[in-house]
Amino acid sequence: MKAEQLSVFLENRAGRLAEVIHTLAEAGLNIRALSLADTSDFGILRMIVCDHEKAKTVLKEKGFTLGRTSVVAVEVPDKPGGLDSVLQLVSKNGINVEYMYAFIQQEEGRAVMIFRFDKVDEAVELLKRHEFTIIPAQRLCEI
Repeated sequence: MKAEQLSVFLENRAGRLAEVIHTLAEAGLNIRALSLADTSDFGILRMIVCDHEKAKTVLKEKGFTLGRTSVVAVEVPDKPGGLDSVLQLVSKNGINVEYMYAFIQQEEGRAVMIFRFDKVDEAVELLKRHEFTIIPAQRLCEI
């Protein structure tokens, strides 16, 4: 029920992000979700791609420093309070959201959020018990 996220560590300079994206494009890899955070010295590009093994290979060949992390894709109602319902549940159960970002899909009425929880397995079980839909990694590329 977890998805693998790739994190690419980037020097904070013009063109470095474009190099990553171009490398993936040349390899025919589709980025399904991404987030970019930065400090004054470096950035972290977090992303979910359909073929993460191939993405790791082509990015390493170009000299990029990579990490991988387990994240959880959760379907939430696309209406006011939809995200709040997830956050209230995990918060009340002592689970921290380290970061999150949106996943783009074209189905009306539903949104998908990518979460990095401090207690990933516990969060998955809790959300399933409360009837939230956890989207398996392979389905993220089908949406």
